[in-house]
Amino acid sequence: MFRGSFSLTLDEKGRLALPTRYRDSLFADANGAMVCTIHIKDPCLLLYPLPEWEEVAEQLQRLSNQNAQELRFKRLLIGHASDCDMDKSGRILLPAPLRSHANLSKNIRLVGQLNKFEIWDEEIWNRRVADDMALERELPADAEISERLQDFVL
Repeated sequence: MFRGSFSLTLDEKGRLALPTRYRDSLFADANGAMVCTIHIKDPCLLLYPLPEWEEVAEQLQRLSNQNAQELRFKRLLIGHASDCDMDKSGRILLPAPLRSHANLSKNIRLVGQLNKFEIWDEEIWNRRVADDMALERELPADAEISERLQDFVL
């Protein structure tokens, strides 16, 4: 279970070192195999241990190719998914297109979300948290989504 928020630095090659407290379990549970993809509604990335991603992939496979919203959802998540295996130092390389999507600079924020991490540019993260705190009481109603997506859990 991933929780908490960590300030990290991307190196010149686009690698980040995962927090030490998670490395052993990621090697034990997933052999260091991770999958990274874009977040569809936010300028951040989603980083899953492979077993968690496989559960997401099963849900994605059940979505319709005939429903435009569901097809778009699948296309974006699967089309941007990249294998990001941890090296022995606990580092993963984030592909350039994914870094570009999330506007990642040198300083990033890794945010635990139970079964996955979100990866944010630290400045964007700080602005988002401030905005979310200010808007929490007046969130607009969610747009209608398909019945399947209402039950979809990433």
